[in-house]
Order: sequence, then structure tokens, then C-alpha cells
Amino acid sequence: MASIELIIENNIAFITLNRPDKLNSFNREMALLLQEKLDECAASEAIRCIYITGAGKGFCAGQDLAEVVDPNGPGMQKILSEHYNPIVTRLRSIPKPIVAAVNGVAAGAGANIALACDVVVSSASASFIQAFSKIGLIPDSGGTFSLPRLIGFQRASALMMLGDKVSAADALQMGMLYKVFDDALFEEESKKLALTLSQMPTQALGYLKHALNQTVVNDLPAQLQLEDEYQQKAAATADFKEGVQAFLEKRAPVYSGK
Repeated sequence: MASIELIIENNIAFITLNRPDKLNSFNREMALLLQEKLDECAASEAIRCIYITGAGKGFCAGQDLAEVVDPNGPGMQKILSEHYNPIVTRLRSIPKPIVAAVNGVAAGAGANIALACDVVVSSASASFIQAFSKIGLIPDSGGTFSLPRLIGFQRASALMMLGDKVSAADALQMGMLYKVFDDALFEEESKKLALTLSQMPTQALGYLKHALNQTVVNDLPAQLQLEDEYQQKAAATADFKEGVQAFLEKRAPVYSGK
């Protein structure tokens, strides 16, 4: 059984973290395979949205600690530099929308990988835990970067230091999530959202994603310049022409992602 499953349907890459007996915690094989699948998604013109979820009851419990303490294991430095940092970098750099469909507990690196995605939704029974301090570590996988920007410095600091379990409802209220769906409707509604994204102007969404990435380093003049650059690129796409023509003809646009 592969630890990462990839199914492509309707221009959507459905990626499933697939170690349900371990709450989909990462080991080296799983982390490297996820990078491989993300690279496949980035390279394929047929894929216009990526949807990531977990098998079984959890989304991802973070790092498999048995691998960390294994004297023959990769060691902490490799786990960060070769596993999580490349995953998060890919999630932020792939010019396609990525949905994190959090179906259960998302802890440690699992939580921060979810938060690195473009649209984060969860089931009502899901939860989020910055579990690192409980075992004497600091948050990684971009957590110290993303969480304060999502929910504010004070809340992020408290959640990371105390390791509190955050319910889906509280995560939504804090600004950590886009939407929460009832458990019975979660799969249907989250996949419907991915389908909507897969039918939108893919290149424009990619430019938008890169522009949002730069807001953390640019001042306003630099960001305005970047918007100008990306807007010119977006205006040169076939999807822009289709969007304008559909508006003028008062019909629904049919985007090709080109």
C-alpha cells in the first residue's frame, strides 16, 4: 500500500496521505513520495487544482517519532531539510490552487502543512494542535511563519507554547480556516470547492498566489509594481479573453487554464 495516493479526475489531483494506522504521520518514504507527487502535479497541464486529505480518521499527526529516535533514521536535520522544508516550499510555489481538506486531527507538521495550502477547509470534528512544545521542540514546517500571519502574534504564540488542541469551530473563528463543513457533508463539499477552483482561470490563480507570497517581504510600491507585472501576464491569457467575452455575451465562461 502506497503511503501517498494520487488520483486525477476532472483536472483535479486528489492526493491522500495514506498511513491511517499511524494517523498519517510522516516517515521519510512518505515525505519523499509526497514531493514526487507534487512535482507531477506541478508539471501536468491537465491538473488545475490539487486536493490534499488524509486516509482514515486523521489528516496528519505530523512526524512519526519512531523514525526520529531510530539511530539508523535520517536524523532531525535531514527530516527538516529534506522532508518538510521542500514540501512546504512546493505547496507555496506551485502555481495552482491547493486545497487542504482536513478530515481529522492535524498535529505538528501535519497542521502546518495544511496551513501552507491556499484554501484550508475542515470537517466539524477536525482539530489542530501545535504539538511541538509537548516534546521539547519548536514548530517547524513553516508554522512560525504562517500561523502568526493567519491568527495574530499573541494567539499563535500561546497556541505554540501551550500546545492547546483547537477545535475546527475555534480555528474558523480565529481565521485559521476558510470553511468548516458538517462531517456528513465534508467530502462532498470540499471536493465541490476543488472542482470550482479547477474550472477557474488557472494561470491567473497562479499569479495571485505568487503575489500573495510576496506581501510578506514587499512594501506597497514594490507590491504595486508586482501587481502590474502579473496583471499584464494575466491579461495576455486566453482565459482573460474568454472571461471578458463571456461577460459581454452574458453567459458563463468556460476556462481552459491557458
